[in-house]
Amino acid sequence: TVEFNNVHSVSEMPEEDGAKQSFHPRMFLEPQEKKRSMKALVVKQAKKTCSCTPAKVKDCVFNLLPVLQWLPKYKLKEYLLGDLMSGLIVGVLLVPQSIAYSLLAGQEPIYGLYTSFFASIIYFIFGTSRHISVGIFGVLCLMVGQVVDREVQRAGYDLEPAALRVHAEAITYINTTSSPVNQTSHHPFCDKSCYAITVGATMTFIAGVYQVAMGFFQVGFVSVYLSDSLLSGFVTGASFTILTSQAKYLLGLDIPRSNGIGSFVTTWINIFRNIHKTNFCDLITSLLCFLVLIPSKELNEHFKSRLKAPIPVELAVIVVATLASHFGKLRENYGSSVAGHIPTGFLPPRPPDWNLIPSVALDALPIAIIGFAITVSLSEMFAKKHGYTVKANQEMYAIGFCNIIPSFFHCFTTSAALAKTLVKESTGCRTQVSGLLTALVILLVLLVIAPLFYSLQKCVLAVITIVNLRGALRKFKDLPKMWHLSKVDTVIWLVTMASSALISTEIGLLVGVCFSMLCVIFRTQRPEAPLLGWVAESETYESLSAYKNLQTKPGVMVFRFEAPLYYINKECFKSTLYKQTGVNPVWVKAAKKKAAKRMVREKEVDSGGKLTSISVELVPEPLGFHTIVIDCCAMQFLDTAGIRALKEVCKDYGEIEVQVLLAQCNPSVRSSLIRGEFFKEGEDHLLFHSVHQAVDFALGAQEHNRSCASK
Repeated sequence: TVEFNNVHSVSEMPEEDGAKQSFHPRMFLEPQEKKRSMKALVVKQAKKTCSCTPAKVKDCVFNLLPVLQWLPKYKLKEYLLGDLMSGLIVGVLLVPQSIAYSLLAGQEPIYGLYTSFFASIIYFIFGTSRHISVGIFGVLCLMVGQVVDREVQRAGYDLEPAALRVHAEAITYINTTSSPVNQTSHHPFCDKSCYAITVGATMTFIAGVYQVAMGFFQVGFVSVYLSDSLLSGFVTGASFTILTSQAKYLLGLDIPRSNGIGSFVTTWINIFRNIHKTNFCDLITSLLCFLVLIPSKELNEHFKSRLKAPIPVELAVIVVATLASHFGKLRENYGSSVAGHIPTGFLPPRPPDWNLIPSVALDALPIAIIGFAITVSLSEMFAKKHGYTVKANQEMYAIGFCNIIPSFFHCFTTSAALAKTLVKESTGCRTQVSGLLTALVILLVLLVIAPLFYSLQKCVLAVITIVNLRGALRKFKDLPKMWHLSKVDTVIWLVTMASSALISTEIGLLVGVCFSMLCVIFRTQRPEAPLLGWVAESETYESLSAYKNLQTKPGVMVFRFEAPLYYINKECFKSTLYKQTGVNPVWVKAAKKKAAKRMVREKEVDSGGKLTSISVELVPEPLGFHTIVIDCCAMQFLDTAGIRALKEVCKDYGEIEVQVLLAQCNPSVRSSLIRGEFFKEGEDHLLFHSVHQAVDFALGAQEHNRSCASK
């Protein structure tokens, strides 16, 4: 048992021979009883988990299916109008984006509509956020598309940009999906588009499994390593890659999609090499769409407070562009690339290709982490804004099921999307019923309207995708403000953005995480370590370098190390302490030893006055202080190297008659000091509960020593 009262105390100076007493009442701290052993905790948790009662079964079902909790309490008159408006508007906006982002994911338009439909329904059942819109997200589509293209190439398919080609192959695809034979990349009836969705669905399944596993094992802490600046930089960098991948459609170029490291640069090189092959019909159409979409989007944002709902300009552009392409016969007359036939209805469900799992399992991990990090952060942000709570663990289950279940229905990866969530909130959304109504809008398109988009040009879809990147690209305008607030966060943003754009999205994310951790390490490796001064008429001590008019006590130096003391910064701690106090005890000891040796040597050679002059000359100058108080309030923890560094500092300064006192140590640091045998029997090492007490004790002790010496 540790005797805290003997160590963690403020000492009292005894009164001797009438000397003035400097008294500090001793504080006794009785430690709490230790928690139960790990074995007992594990056994208790196992009993709690394995027990099965009707009440527990009911709780499990209601926790897994939140819809059973909130739907019976749905206030029809109060909520329905807002949910109806937001659901219909988001559905109208989601249709063109689903078709456009399918191109980004290397899939045909029908699969984007499937993905948005199933994600909206499943989140309605499993989600706890009332406001977020779960569906296609551009960055995830890009990451999926890169893996799809890689696997399609490995399987031996041609890499011609026919991602949206379906027409007669749809019938063949239906026949092959209903076949019990396990299709592989070499199956004669599985064409390129069939294999592309097989790869996308398999990776979506694995990403969903990862997300559900994270929820089950409660490892959502992984997302804490994705800071706001890191995520923002990653999304902006990925936006450049998205823009680059869509640029060839704006020009009507027929070039393969570049993948892997440096695809950003490679794609632009290929574009400029083939710039002479530009299809001017596609180029003019792209410019016209930009001229319509960008101003209208800006007007929507500028007048969003006055508009009851945003104007669905994207849908209008798609309708007009489709009609113009159809009646102008742009494909036949000018060779424009069009969406092609989009079948109605649903394809039969099919399981993922288990043989592909080893190839895509690693690629699915960053997709899973990005997906749940964005979903959880958005759900918590909007829940806080509207005064309700969400269950982060259930959100991981929800987004996981939004990937696992749709993967059997020819869908690719989904997550929450900020832009559509903001639209959903601003149009009066009240509950998750809004998502169900969005799914009904998409269902109408799937069953009736989809084939009408046959003549829609791909360049129009590319323009829609690029225009929706405006929010991420605008982050550059916030850089001066971000730099003013935090230079470190700004550098993290720039490094993550540049690596995500110039290297690859996955490596960029990894580089961003590693760089963020290095920044944390560097901050603790060379932290602030000022000397402190006394604020007059108080018991407060603050940094002398930060504030004016602070006072210092004679003979006492107060030093604060603003970081944990561990193996990385132990040398920095010692060197900074020596620099701030102006005294390196090792050098002082060495100087004394050198002086003593020279005195002995001179005594043997000379005698008389010369000895006296040399001895005076060699005596080191007296130190300007007798006590160092180390303020440990900013030390979160110590490791063995940190404890050893403190021991060395106390020992070295003690040998030159300077005492070292520790103040404001937290319980973790105190416990580490005791376990590290910092306090030895017979030595009066003291811990103080405040810097002021330590300084008073040092001054009292010095006064006591002087009075004793004078007698």
